[in-house]
Amino acid sequence: MTVVVTGATGNIGRELLRQLAVDGPGPGVRALTRDAARVGAAVPDGVAVAEGDLERPESLKSALDGARSLFLVSGVGDDAGVLDAARQAGVEHVVLVSSITVETHPHLAPARANLAVERRLRAGGMAWTVLRPTQFASNTLWWAQSVRDESVVRVPYADVGLPAVHPADIASVAHAALTGPGHRGRTYPLTGPERISPRQQAHELGRVLGREVACVGIGREAAYGPMAAMMGAEVADSVLDLMGGDVNDALLAVHDTVARVTGSPARTYRRWAEENADAFR
Repeated sequence: MTVVVTGATGNIGRELLRQLAVDGPGPGVRALTRDAARVGAAVPDGVAVAEGDLERPESLKSALDGARSLFLVSGVGDDAGVLDAARQAGVEHVVLVSSITVETHPHLAPARANLAVERRLRAGGMAWTVLRPTQFASNTLWWAQSVRDESVVRVPYADVGLPAVHPADIASVAHAALTGPGHRGRTYPLTGPERISPRQQAHELGRVLGREVACVGIGREAAYGPMAAMMGAEVADSVLDLMGGDVNDALLAVHDTVARVTGSPARTYRRWAEENADAFR
């Protein structure tokens, strides 16, 4: 059995490859990348590197040849085309990373896009497992430069706590779904173990770095400009809604899915900060 992992250098894909490699003899593992020469040295031993571009599904034929399972993060490329290519290649099972916003904010454009991909997957004839994570702990990497330069983070909704999830926990659930029974046809909401606000995250970063990291609350308008320049106006609006402008009980809910599926408790934001402290130094 061969597993193809997209997003091989991303926060989730990199950790999933590590976990699959630790399994040792068993499923063959292919890391999909646009540039095999650049990524090859970064993947774990025993992992093959396959070249292909998610924006050009026709380029995936070789990477998907003989594959039984596919790990796919939605919104990175031509999702519909990738799913069609996987089905045509004989892939039997797809683990899709969608978003919890499909449940909590279905009116937002990114949620509608994710839901469309989920529906296409379910209707495509392949077995499926859908992961719906909440806000990533790794989103705070957006603060890295201001923490390095000024020991300050400037954020809207500084005291709104969401149950941010460690990307490695998403990878662990994906690993379980790809390698174990009982996960096909399941949809899993994924969160961290507790709500944590940006102010609390800044405090945790400070504890890990050994210096105070101040958190300065700013208005939505002040936050919108830089975010829109980075990710586009529509996505910036959606992210700001999720960060606090349109919080509802469903988005605030803490789920025990990680512990139930993997047998290990969900990782805390403090653990993520400890593992990624060098980015803020």
